[in-house]
Formats: sequence, C-alpha cells, structure tokens
Amino acid sequence: MKKYTFVLLILSLVLTGCWDRRELNEIAITLALGIDKVDEEFQLTAQVVVPSEVSMKQSSGRSTVTLFQATGETIFEAFRKMTIDSPRKIYPGHLRMLVIGEELAKAGVGESLDLLSRDWELRSDFYVVVAKDKTAAEILNVTTPIESIPANKMFNTLKTSEENWAVTKGVTLDELLGDLITDGKDAVLTGIQVFGNQEVGSSKQNVESITPAAQIQYDYLAVFRKDKLVGWLNESESKGYNYIIDSVKSTVASIPCPEKGKVSIEVIHSKSEMKGKINKGKPEVNVTIEVEGDVGAVECHIDLTETKSIDALEKSYEKELKEIVRQTIETLQKQYKSDIFGFGQAIHRSNPKTWKKIKNQWDEEFTELTVNVEVDMKIRDTGTVSNSFLQKLEE
Repeated sequence: MKKYTFVLLILSLVLTGCWDRRELNEIAITLALGIDKVDEEFQLTAQVVVPSEVSMKQSSGRSTVTLFQATGETIFEAFRKMTIDSPRKIYPGHLRMLVIGEELAKAGVGESLDLLSRDWELRSDFYVVVAKDKTAAEILNVTTPIESIPANKMFNTLKTSEENWAVTKGVTLDELLGDLITDGKDAVLTGIQVFGNQEVGSSKQNVESITPAAQIQYDYLAVFRKDKLVGWLNESESKGYNYIIDSVKSTVASIPCPEKGKVSIEVIHSKSEMKGKINKGKPEVNVTIEVEGDVGAVECHIDLTETKSIDALEKSYEKELKEIVRQTIETLQKQYKSDIFGFGQAIHRSNPKTWKKIKNQWDEEFTELTVNVEVDMKIRDTGTVSNSFLQKLEE
C-alpha cells in the first residue's frame, strides 16, 4: 500500500500544471483569419480582439478589433512575421471564421490549408468561406453593428442563414478537407461580399448610422473541382443543392396559385434520400425529397378550407422544387462538371466493384449521369385563419 501511495505522490508532482499554458496578456486572440494570394506569396490577415475594449463595461469608443497583416512564402512564415507588428503572438485557438480570397480559391486552396489542418492550437469548428469580388483582407476590414466583433457577426449570420433560408452552407475545416480528398465528392463553400463604401466601412463611422455605409453579406455557394474554385451557383441552385444533400432545416418558398397570385410556404421539415445503382451497366442515382410545410402568406383567391385547394398547392410546390433541383443538377453537370452532391459516393456505396472501375473517369461519367428526382410535399397547417382577409377587402 505504501508503495502505491509513493507512486501516486511522484505522479502528482510530474502531472500538475499545464505544459502548454498561455497567459492572456501574452497572446493576441484571433477570431478571424483571411488568406489571399499576392504575387507568389500568401498574404495573411488576422482580426484580433482588443482586450481593453471587450472587457470594459463602458466602451471608450475605440474599435473592438484590430488587423495585423503579413506576407510569406508559406502561411506559417506569414504567421510568424506578424510579430514584427503585433506586440503579442497571434493565437488562433478561438478562431471562428476563415476567409479565403477569390483569386487564391481559383488557384487552389490546398497548400494554404495544410498548416491549419495540422496546427494543434486550432479547433476545427470554425467556418470557411470565400470572398467574392473582394480580397479576404477587405472582408475583414469592415466594422459591423449589433455584433461589435465582425468575426462573431459573420459566424452567427452564416449559422442563422443556413438554418432559416437554406441558400448558404456552414462548412467547417474538417468538412472541407473531407470533401477535397474524398473520391466522388467535390466541395462547396459559401461566398461572402462587401456592399457599399469600403473606405467608410473600415471606420467607426460605419456603425454610427442606421444604415451602415458598408455591409458584409453572404452570397450563394462557391463550386469547387478538386481544390479549385470553378464558379458560383445562383440563389435557387444553392437552395436546390441543400435540398439534394438533405441540408434544409427551414426556408420559405413562393409558389403560384391555381389561378393568379402567390402563396408563401414555410418549410418546417425536409428529408432527402440519395441512392445509387447500376442500370444496364450505367450508373444511375435516385433522389427522393420529402417536404412538410405550413402556409405562411396568401396573395390570391383560394379556398383553403377545401381539400382540393391544399392538394393543388402541394402539387404546385412539388413541380417548382423538382424543376429547381433539375436545373441545379444540369448546371453542375454541363457547366461546372463538379459532383458537389456526392453522387459518386452513392454509386460507391451501392456497388463498390463497379465504382472501382469507373472512379478514375468519374468526371466524365458524372456529366452523363442519369438522376431521377421525386418530390413529395405535405401542407400541415394553414395558420390561425383559413382564408385570407384580402378577399374581403376586394369584395
């Protein structure tokens, strides 16, 4: 017993304390990073929290964040070069956003992600996005209202948009790397833009008015082939993509009434299933989408107390969504030749032997792939009233 007690005492001396402990006054907490390609070097921009501003009960009026920037032949080199400007070592352990410049994305993101994938200081739950028509540095150099720290604004906006509008996609570093190295699946990232006066957007003046002079706003989805950006989806195609991969949590869609006008449907549940098969020696994929929704707004003459009216709206929704999905698939097959849906993986799961034979030619096989789409829509609720009061106003 005495021997065990002695061993425990020795271990307690060795194991106490944190070997990698960092004092807060020694590190620059970085919540967003931007990577751009400048000539043949990487330009790294770090959005760092100003401790005195976020800790004070009453702000002094200065910005809550500041930017540090450096260039290097590698990302690691650029990180270390920031110390010639930053009084503290850049610490990315609390990173929330990684913004990749569009030019770098077109050239290929592989090399720029290697350090981030192996750095033990980084968690993998931050989002990765692509700056559209701007550099990553320009995106990070905009002040934001409501969320005083721009990185938090970008993170929370993407999360909210993904859950409620379904045209964006929150992609973490691990998910991106998985898509880049997986056979039969290409990657997507959400685009981010700056609208308005960039010069005013970087100053305190930007958040002192009701309407900021410059605003950060998410765009639609960026399409990759291998590790290179090859194009952008539009709004309906981005939504179609999310339906196909079973990533729609909630959204709103306007569909035509049987006669004239529109009805808005709030999607409250969506479930998509993708199955691959080999039909007469050729790969084929079946996509089945089941949707449940509520009537959100009625802008036409329709009697929602009648079953046939509900049936007509359901059929209208099914037709609209099926066309959106068909157009999305066609764009990826004919224009971008990129399997962002993972159809190749579906074929692999269903028939590994055939997949082994065709995977090296999947880029060609994908463009000719037959995809069968079925949509089933059910309206569950019409709201607190049956028919719209607008009908009474027009009588």
